[in-house]
Amino acid sequence: MTTITPARTAYETVIGLEVHAQLLTRSKMFCGCATAFGAEPNTQVCPICLGMPGVLPVVNKRAVEFAVRLGLAVHATIAASSRFARKNYFYPDLPKGYQISQYELPICEGGWLDIAREATIERHARPEGAPKRIRLTRAHLEEDAGKNLHDVGDGASHVDLNRAGTPLLEIVSEPDLRSADEAVAYLKALRELVVYLGICDGNMEEGSFRCDANVSIRPAGSETLNTRVELKNINSFRYVKRAIEYEVERQIGVVEDGGRIVQETRLFDPQRGVSVTMRSKEAAHDYRYFPEPDLVPIAAPAAWIAEIRAALPELPEAKRARFAADHGLSAYDATVLTGSRALADYFEATLRHGAPPKTAANWIMGELLALLNAEGAEIDTCRVTPKSLAALFALIDAGTISGKIAKTVFEEMYRTGAEADAVVAARGLTQVSDAGELAAVIDQVIADSPKELAQYRAGKDKLFGHFVGQVMKRTQGKANPAKVNELLKARLAP
Repeated sequence: MTTITPARTAYETVIGLEVHAQLLTRSKMFCGCATAFGAEPNTQVCPICLGMPGVLPVVNKRAVEFAVRLGLAVHATIAASSRFARKNYFYPDLPKGYQISQYELPICEGGWLDIAREATIERHARPEGAPKRIRLTRAHLEEDAGKNLHDVGDGASHVDLNRAGTPLLEIVSEPDLRSADEAVAYLKALRELVVYLGICDGNMEEGSFRCDANVSIRPAGSETLNTRVELKNINSFRYVKRAIEYEVERQIGVVEDGGRIVQETRLFDPQRGVSVTMRSKEAAHDYRYFPEPDLVPIAAPAAWIAEIRAALPELPEAKRARFAADHGLSAYDATVLTGSRALADYFEATLRHGAPPKTAANWIMGELLALLNAEGAEIDTCRVTPKSLAALFALIDAGTISGKIAKTVFEEMYRTGAEADAVVAARGLTQVSDAGELAAVIDQVIADSPKELAQYRAGKDKLFGHFVGQVMKRTQGKANPAKVNELLKARLAP
């Protein structure tokens, strides 16, 4: 947790985030080049995305549709007509010398996103009472730049333009965030949303979901927006938190020492835990925006928007509420199970095969996620199908195996992809429920425990667990626990 010093309590942090979500289209924003990640440098390029003279861009309709999806999900106003502009700046990874973006007429304006209150920062906790509403300024389409490669072993810097022209949706928030923790909560909620919508894979390591943070401070109680500093291209939740907290402390130190905050862009160095000056921060007029002359305005007819709205998937908050209402799950369980759309789908598929909701929830959140997390794997790669998991529960309900043995069976299913009944048969794990067979084991355990028997009959009831444990040990955990308890109670009675 962040240490609250006397100096910090005298100031309020003001944060606005600019998030860049790379859209899950097969081709780039204005040409047919592939957007796949990981190709050899400069192999997914063409004259259009390289900015060669005389070429003409063509708008990717799918990217526009994805922008509308996001706008509808965050309650934004979708522009009936929006327009691209040229944003002029010079950088090695921008081959045209300008970026095609949107400026005065973006495709989405306004909207909001609700986040958990700062008091509930833990990963799966839900807030007490109402969430905090973060207003959105806009979401606009643009193309990505390439990537500069430094320290690749030859002492030179290189440029990979495969990413140049990839469609981006830039989502800009109002300065409504008041701490690094709130910024992280907002980013997690936004990432969850774009992944649910199917418009972005949310992969922060590959840079397909990254953010710039605009950070300023002001005296506590003030409503004035002071000079802000931009922290550029941060691609992990942990780094966002560390970068903002460092920047807040740095700005407080500058002000306390009588200095003045300078508007600039800084880069966060996670190894040293500090930010360093990158360049002075440009204003809009520095980019010399003007309408893109090679592209006509984008029309978004009401009928088309209605089609997109009708095709939207169930969104995370609605799914959480439904899981709680329809399946009797706690808010915590519903939150964990909707942590990803794929996990929620897996849970519901398990129920369709007859699994009880609470049993399925407990196993998925417990045994299944533990094994996936240990491997760093996603639910999509799981060898245990929802149907197979439901079949395992059926064996428990039928008394074929105990809950304890089921965990052993499940681990084998997870490792090999085998069905539950096949694992039970191959390893001889069928539960022992025959009263005569269990009575023989119980008699032997009692005969071997005269001291414990005397103490138990003298009133030391806790020793009952000793007898149960010995029976389970001698049956290698295969004895039916309920039957063992029933027979033992009768046999141990004075």
